[in-house]
Amino acid sequence: MNVEILTPEKKLYSGDVYGVQLPGITGLFEILDKHAPLVSALGKGNVKILKDKNTFETFSIVSGFVEVLNNKATVLVEGAVAV
Repeated sequence: MNVEILTPEKKLYSGDVYGVQLPGITGLFEILDKHAPLVSALGKGNVKILKDKNTFETFSIVSGFVEVLNNKATVLVEGAVAV
C-alpha cells in the first residue's frame, strides 16, 4: 500500500509500506494493505510508518485527517516532525 504524509508546507513522506499506525481521536488504529475505504480525524500523537514487519519510521503530529482509498492512505496534518 502507498502512504503519503502531507502538511500545508510540504510532503513529509511518500512510499510503499507494510502499514501505518495512527493516533485517532478515540485511540490508536492501524491500516494495512487492501484496507476498506475510510476517513478519520486524528489527534495528537505519533504516526508510525511500518516499512516492513521489523522496520518503521515515526512522525509526531498535533492533529489532522486520514483518507484511505484504493490501497492508498493520505495523511493530512497540521505540523509534524520526524521522531
